[in-house]
Amino acid sequence: MGNGVLENLYHVAIAVRNIDEVEKLYETALGLRVEHREVVEDQGVRTSMLVPEKGGTALELLEPLSGESPISKFLDKRGEGIHHICFLVDDIEAALDRLKRDGVKLIDETPRPGSYHSRVAFIHPKAMNGVLIELAELDKDV
Repeated sequence: MGNGVLENLYHVAIAVRNIDEVEKLYETALGLRVEHREVVEDQGVRTSMLVPEKGGTALELLEPLSGESPISKFLDKRGEGIHHICFLVDDIEAALDRLKRDGVKLIDETPRPGSYHSRVAFIHPKAMNGVLIELAELDKDV
């Protein structure tokens, strides 16, 4: 068990209307490669994780599965663009406990299943100067 410290910036998530087109653009223009695709039914999204050839911070594309998806609502309100940034933590429960003790407003007070074999929780953007922050703990057995 860790102590809930941030390990590194894991990804920047971008809301898109057409994930296939944006994947091609980022592969061609930036030389990124698709590492993983996944449908997350309970969040109503299709995701694609793109990574630099030499490693580092990834880009996660988020496409809504329906008009009821939170990402669809985000796109209707704000258009395509950055949705959130995600930090890896060594122990998500410890990180959430620390944030709660410090009075930081959370969207998720307990972790929930995320994409790419992770458990995730979001910090409310009102607590982070308008930026939606995701914390993720990766499954160490995968």
